[in-house]
Amino acid sequence: MTLSPPRQATTLAQPHADVDHLLRDVLESARARAHAFGTEYELIWSEIARSVRGGKRFRSAIVLGTHEALGGSEHRAAVEVAAGFELLHTAFLIHDDLIDHDSVRRGKPNLAATMRAVSMATGSEEGPAQQWSEAAAVLAGDLALTRAHRLIGGVDLSRVQVEQLLDLLDETLLVSAGGELADTAYGLGLHVPDLEQAILVCESKTAMYSFRAPLRAGAILAGASVAEQMELDHVGRLLGRAFQLVDDLLGVFAPEDRIGKSNISDLREGKHTALILHAQQMPVWDAVAAGFGRADLDRRTADAMRAALAGSAAPRLVEDHVRQDLAEVEVRCATASLPEAMTDFVGGITAQVRDALDDVVGHVEEARCAAG
Repeated sequence: MTLSPPRQATTLAQPHADVDHLLRDVLESARARAHAFGTEYELIWSEIARSVRGGKRFRSAIVLGTHEALGGSEHRAAVEVAAGFELLHTAFLIHDDLIDHDSVRRGKPNLAATMRAVSMATGSEEGPAQQWSEAAAVLAGDLALTRAHRLIGGVDLSRVQVEQLLDLLDETLLVSAGGELADTAYGLGLHVPDLEQAILVCESKTAMYSFRAPLRAGAILAGASVAEQMELDHVGRLLGRAFQLVDDLLGVFAPEDRIGKSNISDLREGKHTALILHAQQMPVWDAVAAGFGRADLDRRTADAMRAALAGSAAPRLVEDHVRQDLAEVEVRCATASLPEAMTDFVGGITAQVRDALDDVVGHVEEARCAAG
């Protein structure tokens, strides 16, 4: 699921353009330097740049919007940190596609698929081309991570603020990697999570780098108090958890042209999302279990599984969890000692997640009706 940049004061228009310009300059400089090592290495940087261009920029918008809403004045540093989060996001997507063996991102061949096609076009056999493209994806993700670290750690701020940002980046990588590792283990059937563990993956894998860290980074840039940073961290945890739960529903029920990737891959890979964990405790599981986690899952079987899930109470239970998290965000914003501009900004993000939830609820209803 993607969110549009949250609405904020018109003064954000130029900083958002500055993020794009900075990313373009950083990646173009790296691509030019890579030319000395051959056209294939240069292509990796071009593909990183293409991956960056495809995003909605909502993570960088959260950094910039938080900084502004809290009265910050470090605009150049905010742009650099915001750009760093976009590169961090790109790195995670590249590695995530590799882990999940996905070849499509945002409706187009992803970096690994592009590198594989280039290799085969020059005469490579399928096996070596696949291995080479996977190596390219590992390296591309590593390179994007390094650039993110360079941008965030190189800001012209006080030593205390820089150290806080670097500590935050370290925490973000530690937590997100732990969530990804657990999610992969669950998908492979090495462990079967309970609902609490599945929710923790949502918090670790997505909430940390998409919401908690950008909110806290913006607060650090604005010189906010530790209490304000921790309040925003809690809000980010709730928003990120809700975001991922909605995304898991979209991954099963939304049309592929809506989500830009396969809507059967989660079922094929056997991902133990909250939706699946609820379904496993219900009679509907008898109609789902045989196809769940099958590497050769075909579309017809997946459609039948989707229809069965839509007719059960499982999607509604996930929906209820999301609405509870969003309601708690609103309560905290109403009672926390945050500036009004900050609570309004968080309210805009909350509204977008709720709109996405309403959208997927419609898709669930369509699947249920289609099943008769």
